[in-house]
Order: sequence, then structure tokens, then C-alpha cells
Amino acid sequence: MMTSGRGVFCSIGLACLFAAAPSLAEPIEIASLEALAAYAAKDGNAVRMAPGVYAITDYIPLEDIPERRENEAWRYIDFSGSGNIFDLTGVIIEFDTELREALDAPVHTPGEFTISGDDNTLKGLSIVNLGDGNSRQECVLSILGDRNTLRDCEFYVRGSYPYGYGDLFGKGGGPIIAHRKHSGVQIRGDGARLIGCRVYMRSYGHGFYVQGAANTYFEDCYVEGEMRSTNDMLAETSGPAFDVDFRSVYRNRDGEERVAPGYMKSLAEDGFRTYGDAVGVTFVNCVAKNMRGGFELRTSGPIRIENSAAIGNERGFWVGSDAIVTGSRGDARYGPVLFLEGEGSSVELALKPEDSAKKVHALATIHGAGHEVSITPWEGQERGREVPIKLGFSQPGAGEGMSPIGEREARDIALSNETSMPVIIGREARESAVVTRGAVLEDAGEAVSVTFLDQ
Repeated sequence: MMTSGRGVFCSIGLACLFAAAPSLAEPIEIASLEALAAYAAKDGNAVRMAPGVYAITDYIPLEDIPERRENEAWRYIDFSGSGNIFDLTGVIIEFDTELREALDAPVHTPGEFTISGDDNTLKGLSIVNLGDGNSRQECVLSILGDRNTLRDCEFYVRGSYPYGYGDLFGKGGGPIIAHRKHSGVQIRGDGARLIGCRVYMRSYGHGFYVQGAANTYFEDCYVEGEMRSTNDMLAETSGPAFDVDFRSVYRNRDGEERVAPGYMKSLAEDGFRTYGDAVGVTFVNCVAKNMRGGFELRTSGPIRIENSAAIGNERGFWVGSDAIVTGSRGDARYGPVLFLEGEGSSVELALKPEDSAKKVHALATIHGAGHEVSITPWEGQERGREVPIKLGFSQPGAGEGMSPIGEREARDIALSNETSMPVIIGREARESAVVTRGAVLEDAGEAVSVTFLDQ
């Protein structure tokens, strides 16, 4: 049920929240993690926890970890019950990542905290990672059950190895340096709703990511990482990158599998990420900042992005088939604002003027079929340094900005470029229409019409 884009929720606060379960008008008051864990396993309760800072080591001390490992008790708190409402406003759970390292859960184990039940609401929770202990465990929080809602929750993520290089030394199989990632919020259950949630990444991993789930809804959500220049990395005289002679899993534009100078890298992965079997994902008024990919949504299924922003990322929006991007904006400060592939997408982006001295080889690359693309200057402000929109070009390998860009078929594309940025039409572009205010630097396409707008 959808009401004003916010489901069954309204704007009058907790009265509305608890009205969803009228038989639970008087919430149960608790003041410990032991009580929270106990009610998390029950059904049909409204629970309010006293504000304060709660250390997870007071609930699960380090000396208990060997027994938990023996019992394969990988989760610290599991919301396994259903139909509950938890008001956790002002509750901060401090999670010492030394526990992660001591437990050392198997790879791809769901988060330290999980919601495995259905139809629950968690409001106002903050989880803060302390230290830099690392393990193979997936993330801070996993939403595994169906129709669960997070409102106004915050996650401060630490605890990966190595941190400080992004994905330069490995992704998945065959890494030069084996990563131990730590991501923010994983969504694997259908019908999840995340409203007003924020993830701050100081770890190599994704902010929010959707795997195998349908009908996920994000509104007013924010994710932020941090950036580092490759020049700064190459200046190191010790450490993991130095020890492997700065070799990279990516081939740079000089043909070498080595970190190249002049680029900016995110130290995290993607802000909002979907995997191929996720369908029906909506974003309203969301922001990704300083991440590898702001919105990396290559799912072959309906994706909708409204009034959202990608700021200071390695790449802003990467979408595939059947995507609708409307009223959204991004910059090309450190890399392209848009990668577009697949078929039948409609993309409306405003280009923000912020720039840097870092190397950027494309404003956008577009291939596939049947797309409509509009790029306009943000609030009439033009970007200064010229970087081309490339029609009939693929993304570089794995989207890596220092890798070469190839050519790939673009057919039946309608591109409207109202910015002053130039356009390059490649040999693989055909049967398309380009309307542009910027110059056309190359036109090698077949049956591609070009119309120039007045300057």
C-alpha cells in the first residue's frame, strides 16, 4: 500500500508509528541490549528503548567469542520476530570491531545485526563501529525478512583490510591483495523500506546494497565515503601497496597493470548497489557522496531514481535496462556522471559544475538500444573544463577510470545535450539522434542525425 510515497507512515511521529498496531498503544520500555535481544526474537510488540550509548561488549564480552565461534553464532542481535515496532531513537550501539576479528565469521555470512523476521519497523537506531578489526563477515546489518522498514537509522562503518586504496588491488577472485570487506546495509528480503537512513563508510565495502530482493524503496537516504588521490598512494614508502610495487588488477591507459598517477579513488565501494537478480528498486531524494559508484544499478529490471544526487564519486550513475532517472543531478569531478547500457531507459540528469584537476576521460558513455538521455546544466551553471559525452562507447573495464574506454553499439538513442560539453559519436553509433549545444568533436556514426542548439 502506497500513501504519498511513504507507505503507511505519516509525519506526526511516534503516535503514527504505534498506530500501525493499535493493540500495542503502550510500548514496552527497555534499557539494555539483553532486553533488546530478547524482544527482537518475539512477535507483535511495540518496544521503546531508553536513549543512551550501549557497548556491545557489555552484552557479548570478548571472552565469550570462542564459544560463539564453536556454536557458529555469527550474529550479535537477530530481529527474528515479526510484526514488531522498535523505537530506538537516541540509541547508539557501539560495536568494537575487535569482536569481528576474534569471531572471524565465514565469508558472505550476513551482518553482525540481522532482521530475519517479517513486518518489523526499526526507528532511530545508530550503530557505530570502533577500531579496525576485520573479518570476512559481510556487513553491519542485513535485512533478510520481508516487508521490514528502517527509519532514521545511522551506521558508521569501519573494519576492512586493506583500507586506503579502494578496489585497486582486487575485487572477488584473483586479487593482488586479498580484501576483507565491511559493508553497511544489505537488503535480501522483499518489500524493504529505508526512510531517512544514513551510512558513513570508513571501510572498503558498499553502503546500501540489494541482492535478490524485490520492491525495495529508498527515500531521503544518504551514503558517504572518502576519497584519496593515486598520487598520494604512489608516494608511500611502506605498506601493502608498496609491498606489491603498486601493481593493480586493472590495466591502465598505458597498458600496464599498475596504479597510474593523476586519479582520485574512493576508499569504499558503491553507495547504492543492486545485483542482477534484484528487481523493482526505487530511490527518492537520495544522495551518494565520495563513493566508487554513486548509484550502481545494472539490474535488468525496473529501476526508478527521482530527485537524487551523485556528488564527488568515481562515477555517478550506472544504469542498465528499463531504468527511469528523473530530476536528478551529479558532477564529473573525479569521473563520469553517467554510464548507460542495456535497453529502453530514460535518463534525465543535470550536470553540476564542480570540477578538479584529476584526470577524467568522459562525461558519459552511452551504448545499448532505445534510450532517451537528457543532460542539462545544473541551475544554468556550466562546467568549465571540457570532457566529452561519448555515444557508442562502452564503460572501461569494471568502470575503472584509469582503464581505456572501448567502443560498443549504440542504436536508436535520443541524446539531448543542453550543456556546453562536447560530444563524440563513435563508429558503433547508428540510427540515433543527437541534439547538442556543445561541439561534436568526432562523428563516425551511421545514420546519426545531429542538430545544434543555439549558443
